[in-house]
Formats: sequence, C-alpha cells, structure tokens
Amino acid sequence: MSVLELKNVSKSFGEGTARTDVLKNINLQVQEGEFLVLLGFSGTGKTTLINLMAGLERPAEGVVTYRDRAITGPGPERGVIFQSYSLMPWLTVNGNVALAVDTVFPGLSKAGKQAKVDHYVKMVGLSHAANRRPAELSGGMRQRVNVARALAMDPEVLLLDEPLSALDALTRANLADEIEAIWEADKKTCVLITNDVDEAILLADRIIVLNPDGSLGEEFTVAIPRPRDRSAMNTDESFKRLRAAVTSCLMDVGIKARAEGTKTLPDVTPIHGLPAAVAEAAKSITEERFLDFSQLHKIYPTPKGPLTVVEDFNLKINKGEFISLIGHSGCGKSTVLTMAAGLNAISKGAIKLDRRHVEGADPERAVVFQSPNLFPWLTARENCAIGVDKVYPKASQAERQDVVEYYLERVGLADAMDKPANAMSNGMQQRVGIARAFALSPKLLLLDEPFGMLDSLTRWELQEVLMEVWSRTKVTAICVTHDVDEAILLADRVVMMTNGPQATIGKITEVDLPRPRTRKALLEHPDYYTYRQEVLDFLEEYEHGATPKPKAAANQIAAE
Repeated sequence: MSVLELKNVSKSFGEGTARTDVLKNINLQVQEGEFLVLLGFSGTGKTTLINLMAGLERPAEGVVTYRDRAITGPGPERGVIFQSYSLMPWLTVNGNVALAVDTVFPGLSKAGKQAKVDHYVKMVGLSHAANRRPAELSGGMRQRVNVARALAMDPEVLLLDEPLSALDALTRANLADEIEAIWEADKKTCVLITNDVDEAILLADRIIVLNPDGSLGEEFTVAIPRPRDRSAMNTDESFKRLRAAVTSCLMDVGIKARAEGTKTLPDVTPIHGLPAAVAEAAKSITEERFLDFSQLHKIYPTPKGPLTVVEDFNLKINKGEFISLIGHSGCGKSTVLTMAAGLNAISKGAIKLDRRHVEGADPERAVVFQSPNLFPWLTARENCAIGVDKVYPKASQAERQDVVEYYLERVGLADAMDKPANAMSNGMQQRVGIARAFALSPKLLLLDEPFGMLDSLTRWELQEVLMEVWSRTKVTAICVTHDVDEAILLADRVVMMTNGPQATIGKITEVDLPRPRTRKALLEHPDYYTYRQEVLDFLEEYEHGATPKPKAAANQIAAE
C-alpha cells in the first residue's frame, strides 16, 4: 500500500524569463514501511521533492497525497530531518527533544513526557549528554539531537534531507547505521535524499536517480539481505555490481566532459626553471627520491608540555608520482602537507624537494586547499593571473594570458573565465583553484582535501578533471583525503597514517591500476576492491583509537 504519492507533479520558481523549472512531471509512489533513497547531483531538485512531501512547498502542477488525501501543509505524521540542525541554542539536548514531545503530546503528564524524551535521547545514544547545550556538542551529536527530535514526534513517515552530509566520514557512517537500526525497529516509512552511492545502497530498499532536468531517472531495487555490514559488502559481488551500475548511471546523466582543448600552452619558462606543462618531463637534479621526508616531526608547545603531533614520518617519493595520504581526523595529514608547502615550521627532521631543503613558501610548491581562497571581486581569469604574472616574469602578457586560459579551459571554465568568484558555485570556485595551481607549473602539487566541501557527485566530476589535467603534466603530487575511493582513484601509492598524537606512517599500498583512470573502469577492475579492502582494514584497525605501530616497524614500512 502506498503512503505517499506524487501524481504528475511539477515545480518551478519565478516567472517569465526568470522562471526556473526544478521538478518535471514526477510520478512516484512510496510504499508503507519502505526505505526509499532519492539519489542525484546538487541542483536536481532533491530537496524540493522532500519539501513537497513534507508540505513545506506546494506543487505548481499535479498533486501530492498522503494516504490518498492531498497534502496542503506540514503534519505530525511526516517528520523531517534537515541537513542543518536548527536546534535552540539555549536549550539542552533534553530541552530540544521536549519541544517536539510537548507539541505532539500536549495532554501527557509531566512524567510521561519525560519518559518519552528519555526514550528518544537514549535511542540516539545521547543519554550521557542529555543536559548539554548544542554549543557543547560535536556536529555528529547535534545531528543526533535532530534525529531524536524528529522521532519524538512519532511520525509515520521520516523524510531525511541529506542529514549526514555535513558530518565527517566516520560520524556519517555511524549515524547512518543508527538510522537503519531505528528504521528496522519501528518499520517506519523512510525517504532519504543523498548524493552518496554507498550510503544509498546500505540503507535503501529502492533507489531512484534524479536527472539533472528534474525528472525521475533510472530505478534500482536493492535486494542485498539485511543487516548490511559495510566491511563485508566490499567483498559482496551483488554489492559491487549494483554499485557499478548506479555509479555508471549517475555519471552518464550528470557528468559530461566539459574541458575544452582549443588552446595550446605557450612554450614559456616559469621563474623556478621548469618548462611548460605539456613539454617533455622537466629535467631535474634527481628523478628518484625527488621528494624526501626524513625523520619528520611536528611538536607544539602546550601548557602541559610538548605535544608531538607527527613523529618519525619517513617517505621517499619519485618524480611524477601521485601519493594519497589518508587517515582518521586528527592524524596529522594536513600538518605534513603544510610542512611540505613551507607554511608550517618543521620541528625536527627535514623535507627535501629535488635535493634542496624546503624552507618557507615558494610557487614551486602549489597548494590547493579545501576552500580555494579566491578574491571574491576578481574573475576566474584574474584570480589565476595573480600567480602566473609572478611565476613567468620573462613571458609576454599575451603568453601569460594563454597559460591562464589554457588551464581554465582544461578544468571546464572556458565560458566562465570572466565570471567573478562571488557569482560561482563551490564546485566552480574549486575548478579555479585547481587551474591556478597547475598554471604555476609547480615542481610539487599539494592538495589538502580539495573536494571535501563538495557533494560527492561534484567531487567525482572534479576528480576526473584533476586526473585529466595531471595526466598532461605528470607533476609530483600529494593529496590529503579521508575518502578511500578518492585515494585509490588518484594515487600510485596510498600512504596510511596512524592516529595522532605521535602519528606516523602505518602502511603503504602500491596501486597498480592502469592509467588513465576513470571511476567507471576502476569499479569493474578485478583488483580494485582488493586495494579498497586493504585501506578499509587499516582504517578500521585505527577507528577506535588504536595505538601506533612500533617505530621500527613503521619506519621499515615507510622505507620500502
């Protein structure tokens, strides 16, 4: 029996030339007790669809019904959990959940209300923090309060609008498991919107892809038995097939090659001596051990004494290698990267690039951060030109502009070069950041979670862009990431760090997969999931705060 139904539903915003069509002729039935996942890129109307089900928006055409009655506004039978927490900052965890209980059960006794509050706070694992206010909670804990508050209304249907997207990977996985456990216990009808394929497969009975034009796309039935264990699914053939099929569908409907190749790069030489990026591999003093981390330490003074964040980090990187650096939050990945960039002083040990000690920032080491840090009033072209003008002092102005335009075209911004940064989406801004880094023709490219602020599908697109541009330059690169698939997709070697403090290298995995790489091709490669399992096993070992391996063992691994 269907609980929610959308019949010929369309939704647009604005009028005349300013009209934007968001949803187009949606016909959808949500069955009682079903866990339905709507999966799509940003801007495909996922949130609008949830808002229509919640009664927060009205359709321009068609009708949305709940148990065959038209939805005209919000109702307690439909609980909504949003991406943002929307908690009352002056109330405790108990107080925020009590708001919902008071609204839905006004006639209940004080003791009865408190029992309900206690029940739902316990259900999301926050009994120990019941008297804390939101400012005293982590992001994951705040979202748990949001979940508890929605559940306390005892809705028949849970509508989840990307509730996990703002959380780190580990918290996100744990909370997803809790949501599934709650759904299993109460058999509520759930509709989740997300842009994460693994999350969708782990939770869903049925997955529906939303097309970029706002219409419903391909539908997938998830027949994998429950409970679905994340680690076990990595070796489950049905999971692999479904994951490849859903990924392929999303990439077909959402990712088109936007890079253009009309320009050629002028043969001009930057200030630090490297020739143009498309020329033959640049001559350097050394090819092997081009980048050398030797007994690297980072120690911070604290009131309780010195705190060693990174200890005995030893790594030799050959010219043209792409290294992924992965580990749990707080393991010192970004600390290592900023020391390599010359932005963070080395406490002990040394970093050598092309046999010269790294001392201070230099354009020979280009950095792409999570936030691209563009000047908001400057255009894409102007933001890129700032570094290029300094790095190519002997080139003509026309040649410098050709360098800028070449890389902006390569990252798919040929039609947006003169668009100011403050008018760009996050994804477009990060494209500018990538173009700007490559335009410096650096000896070393350092990427600090460059796609961490983007939704997972935009991340896929920019990973393809990064790989395409990197394949032309073969610049030595290190990418800090927490995403296992991203680490394997990009890297020649995945370097795994133990938990901090005193973080060091715990394991290194050589990724012998053919290049050029595409996500689709790798998901079908017989060795891909073996590499994935190696990284997942390591991260699981350190998930609960395992102590680092003995120094001798770690150093031996690093030296191999």
